[in-house]
Amino acid sequence: MRYAVVIEGEPGSYSAYAPDLPGCVRVGATLEEVLAEMQQAIRFHLDGLREDDLPIPPPASVVEYIEA
Repeated sequence: MRYAVVIEGEPGSYSAYAPDLPGCVRVGATLEEVLAEMQQAIRFHLDGLREDDLPIPPPASVVEYIEA
């Protein structure tokens, strides 16, 4: 599964979250770091849901860029 991840911040301080997985957030100093942290966080989050026999939310968020 592929989940959308929103990244905010600036060089030296990034935060990221997955809109389809409430509570799944991470921070990092670089884009690469925050993306790696989010990949681990998503896996951990999904493993926890499975262990608790809770439903896995399907990826539903859509990301588009619009010229302005």
